[in-house]
Amino acid sequence: MDPRVKIWFVGAINEGIAMSRTVYVNGAYMPEAEGKVSIFDRGFLFADGVYEVTAVVGGKLVDYEPHMERLERSLKEIEMDWPCSREELKAMHMELIRRNKLDQGWVYMQITRGSADRDFKFPKDTKPTLIGFTQVKNLVDNADARTGVKVITVPDLRWMRRDIKSVMLLAPVLGKQAAAKAGAFEAWMVENGKVTEGTSSNAYIVKDGKVITRPVSNSILAGVTRRGLFKLAREHGVEIEERAFTPEEAYAADEAFLTSSSNFVMPIVEIDGKRIGGGQPGPVTRELREIVLAEAMR
Repeated sequence: MDPRVKIWFVGAINEGIAMSRTVYVNGAYMPEAEGKVSIFDRGFLFADGVYEVTAVVGGKLVDYEPHMERLERSLKEIEMDWPCSREELKAMHMELIRRNKLDQGWVYMQITRGSADRDFKFPKDTKPTLIGFTQVKNLVDNADARTGVKVITVPDLRWMRRDIKSVMLLAPVLGKQAAAKAGAFEAWMVENGKVTEGTSSNAYIVKDGKVITRPVSNSILAGVTRRGLFKLAREHGVEIEERAFTPEEAYAADEAFLTSSSNFVMPIVEIDGKRIGGGQPGPVTRELREIVLAEAMR
């Protein structure tokens, strides 16, 4: 290699302008700078779309089929067609992992109703928009999981169909920003005096060895990691009680944690400035994180 080329390449990496990710837009792979959709896309104009985020560990998709089952349900609930076959969609995920040499992180995919002149009614004969991209993150050896994280509570401002994984995320964005301003990792949303879920996670407390979390309904998203956690908890003799709980119950809990595809099981050591348990990840939470990670790395 010409030394001048080598110097430029190292400098480019240091300046954060190394080779860009490959992204997917409507059947084509391209550099991220070239990934564009129409200004008339209904996802942009109306948040008329759904999405999924699938974790990747060791270059392999984690819980991919449950994510696709949830995607199918979301599409059905908003009367939207699949943009391609399920086989083609999985091939897109795998190709993005391959092209981006992704070892750990996730694949994000989004489907909208497509592009048409702005009109609230569904357009006719419009082809859905499908995009996908990868993001790097250390999911397994996560420093936050070793120390635990802080959470605040905020009012739940969302619509009534939270079971649909919609791209309409302004309320969660505001909650997450409130958490960031407070120096917290996540915000738990509260409705009628009870915790619903986190802005991008499901919420749990532990009392006397029992895990407590809200039951699945239209009030929360049925988390894929939650689903896997339930199965593994039963296999390991960890009891789970499905009921809503108050912030006050959370303050008095022995442990607390959240689950999501990008965090697996994340210990919580403080809620609204109140230390939970001993202020460090508790034994039940640590055990659940270990067994969930072991399953993900199989």
